Amino acid sequence: MSRLPDHWCAGAVVIAGRGPVIAVEEAVGWAVRYRSHDEELPEHRRVPMATGTPFDLASLTKLFTTVAAVQQVERGSLELDAGIGRYVPDFTAAAEYGLTLRQLLTHTSGLRPELPLYDLPDHTARLAALRAERPIAAPGAGYRYSDLNMLLVQQVLEQVTGQRLDQLVREGITRPLGMRHTGFGPCAFAAATEDQRRPWAKLDRGMVRGTVHDENAFALGGVAGHAGLFSTARDLAVFCRTLLNGGTYGTARILGADHVDLMLRAPGLGFRVDEPWLMGELAGQGAAGHAGFTGTSLVLDRATDTYLILLANTVHPRRRPPDSAPRAAAATRLSRAARIR
Repeated sequence: MSRLPDHWCAGAVVIAGRGPVIAVEEAVGWAVRYRSHDEELPEHRRVPMATGTPFDLASLTKLFTTVAAVQQVERGSLELDAGIGRYVPDFTAAAEYGLTLRQLLTHTSGLRPELPLYDLPDHTARLAALRAERPIAAPGAGYRYSDLNMLLVQQVLEQVTGQRLDQLVREGITRPLGMRHTGFGPCAFAAATEDQRRPWAKLDRGMVRGTVHDENAFALGGVAGHAGLFSTARDLAVFCRTLLNGGTYGTARILGADHVDLMLRAPGLGFRVDEPWLMGELAGQGAAGHAGFTGTSLVLDRATDTYLILLANTVHPRRRPPDSAPRAAAATRLSRAARIR
């Protein structure tokens, strides 16, 4: 951890484990280092990073939305290849183009990466924009990463179950697994993210800490299918361990092994599979994981029964050009260590 470049993040927490053993758990740097985008706090006013510091998970939220969706598939409430118009007929564009749950979860729906919902005046207008949003490419024709996919999955889940996404995540995932420090914000004492100001940000909010960084998730009230969850490295270790165990952790079961395999096997549902930019030398043997814009990432490798969680506040005090080299390097070190008998 001490090798993480200072220019990459203000602070970070890492946990790496194999089987039931946590092999590495370390925190470095600062959870809060800056007063604003161009002013550091004096050292006595900074907040040191701790292994229990909560982070804004950003797009790691998508993994929990995916598990919630696959739980409904396992229960027979949803079908992966049915048109989502069956479940949310008022989403007329998705119904017209026959978008399926599988396409949403594999980012093959053809939807554009983002829709500026934060520029719309209220929730009614934002929901209307989602309902009318058409694909910009042929559904099923190829991979196109889009936050809109998980926003639509959220709408399907909430319609089918009659529960909000935060309730589904809490009742179906975090509570049974004992993940007491995982939930949608606000979250006191979280690592700070960005001093959000135009022109580099999409909203003028000042230094963000404890409320969701993502502008669309913020506009939607903090609970969104693509962003909004806060968690700690220890809680995420439980999540990873559960998936490596085929959906069970202790006496809790959140999914059957076949449905876990469905998420983690290429091309993956919600999860990225064998991506060298994220997984380093773990890529190529079926490793799965995801990264988040705020600097969060997790990787799990069923071949070696290992996982790596790297949580960093890379957007503190303001966003930088994307750089996943430290993530890939950490995964490569884990891969090499796992091969040593």
